[in-house]
This record gives sequence, C-alpha cells and structure tokens, in this order.
Amino acid sequence: MQPLKEKTASTISNLLLAWYDQGKRALPWRNTMDPYHVWISEIMLQQTQVNTVIPYYHRFLEHFPSVGVLAQSPLEDVLKVWENLGYYSRARHVHEAAKIISRQFGGKMPASWDDLIRLPGIGPYTAGAILSIAFGQHVPAVDGNVRRVLCRLFAITDPIDQSKTQLRLRHLAEKLIPDHAPGSFNQALMELGALICKGSMPACDECPIQHFCLAHLRICQHRLPVMGKRMKPRHEISTAGILRDDRHRVLIVQRPARGLLGSLWKFPGGFVHPEETLSDGLHRTIREELGLEISETKWALSVKHAYTHFRMTLHAFHCMHDHTEPRALACQDWKWISPHDLTTLPFSRADRKVIASITF
Repeated sequence: MQPLKEKTASTISNLLLAWYDQGKRALPWRNTMDPYHVWISEIMLQQTQVNTVIPYYHRFLEHFPSVGVLAQSPLEDVLKVWENLGYYSRARHVHEAAKIISRQFGGKMPASWDDLIRLPGIGPYTAGAILSIAFGQHVPAVDGNVRRVLCRLFAITDPIDQSKTQLRLRHLAEKLIPDHAPGSFNQALMELGALICKGSMPACDECPIQHFCLAHLRICQHRLPVMGKRMKPRHEISTAGILRDDRHRVLIVQRPARGLLGSLWKFPGGFVHPEETLSDGLHRTIREELGLEISETKWALSVKHAYTHFRMTLHAFHCMHDHTEPRALACQDWKWISPHDLTTLPFSRADRKVIASITF
C-alpha cells in the first residue's frame, strides 16, 4: 500500500465531514460535549445497538446526572437501572470509575490519555472517543465499524483481529483526522460504518468516499475485512431452584462481585458439570452456594440465553428444602423476598424470564 498523502487524507476527511454534517442521525449524545455524557453513551454503545441504548441513556442520566451522584449511589441501584442492557461488567466498571474520578479528579472527567486509560472499563477506543468528542483532541477512536471502513478504504487483507493489523488501522485513522474537527470526524467514520459501509451489504453507491476506496475500485469490498477463525461457542447447562418459606417468600442470592453477571441477584443454583444429571447439579450447586439440602424437585421451565462467548440453557425447578438457615458460602448475600418485591432488584434477562413464567 502506498503511503497516505496529506492532500488525499484531507480530501477524504472533508468529504466525510460534509456527508456527516448533512445526514447524521439525530442521537441524544450528539447534542452535548459534556465528557460525562459522552463517556456513558460510549460505554453503553459497546456491543449494543443504538436504538436499544437510547432509552437506557436517558434513564441512566436521569438517575445519575453527574459523576458525583453516580459515585455516591449503591451499585445495586446502578445495576437496576442497567438491567437488561447486558454486559453488566460495563455498569460495574462505570460505577467503580466514577468513584475514582470523584476521589482523584474532583468529580471531573480527566482530559488526558494516561488518566483515562487507567480507569476501569475505559480502553483505547473509549478514551479516544472522549478525548476527541468532548475535549477536541487529535486522538483516533477506532471501533469495529471504523476498522471495517478502514480495511476497505485501504484494501487491507491481513486478519482484522491481529494486533499488528489493529495498530496499522490506528495509525491510518490518526493520519485522516483533521485538526479542526477530530470529534466530528471520528463520529463520521463510525456513522459511515453503521449506515453505509455495513458488514455484509455495503452501499458503495451512497458512500461519499467511494472514489478513494481501494476495495471498491478492486471490487473486493464484500471480502473485506478478513476475519480470523472463530471458535464455535460452547453450550452450558445451568439450574435454578425456586424455594419458598412458610410465608410464601422466595429465596434469592446475590452473585459474587466478580465474574459473570457480577452482583446481580438470581435464584439459587448454578452450572451443571458434564457428568452430572440436572438433579445432581441442582443439589450440588445449592449446597455449595448456601449450605442447604433440597428435595422433591419439580421442573418448572427451561430458558435459553446467549452470551458473548457461550450459549446457556437454564432449567428451573420448584424445590422443597430443609429449614436450616442459608449461609452465603459462594455468593455475596441471600434473602427471602416476597414475589412482588422481585421487581425492585436487578436480575439477568434469563432470571427475569423465570420470574415472568412462573406463578408464585
């Protein structure tokens, strides 16, 4: 590939900015340069569609209008507002980062790369987005959409998931960024990838920079970017026990702070070992989690759910139990709760399906 000439880079940038100014989507986070608002929107948009994020973005800022309010709020409140948006580690990281920002930076988002990149949940892309959009700094923000655009624009055939390819794409993005509008340009690249330069059906005829796109000129845009080999997602089996006490309350447990769906609430139970039956797995996990022995299990329903790296089938059972006091052995906490109060706590989507499908 020939070195990118400054004049060519400037022409591409100007064409893309003009296209963006005329046809960009009216999204709520584009009406502000508040670093806190930019940060929250970028975190929410990770691996999540725009239309899904919009109501969560509004609701989150209503509940937590500033870094200070977020930092002082209980994690459980944050997780409840985040409920069903998925990838809950994002919410935990945002909450943890807000505490650090309040403690070390007086409640104001830091405006330096080194300070931002040290915060939980903020990687190179998010740091670049905050610095360019909120602070006008000449820093690239290279997400999945931008990588796809750049791979096609420069006909890069190396696998996109290789670190050397990603470093090359970042350098190309840096050369394209105009000094006068780094934030708008980064958003324009993202917008082009989201609306025009799509994965399977790129609308090349509508692209403002098609005449500079090497993939389009070589008619290889449908073969780019080149993806590395992906492992088939594994399938896990999990169980949940629906236990009631004499007052018709149900028993729930709070997951460990770290790990899958950390700090969310759920029904007792867990993943079944390959050699176990569902019944054996249910008995073992509840014993390990709470020190309880159960009996007389009756199937209630099964729920399928997909996570990033694996698929899961959750089998829920009505259970009888001994009347010993539960102990938090492999969970943060446990409680007996009336069925109508289940709506007040944060649960995963799979557990919500269990709640919605059974009669208490």
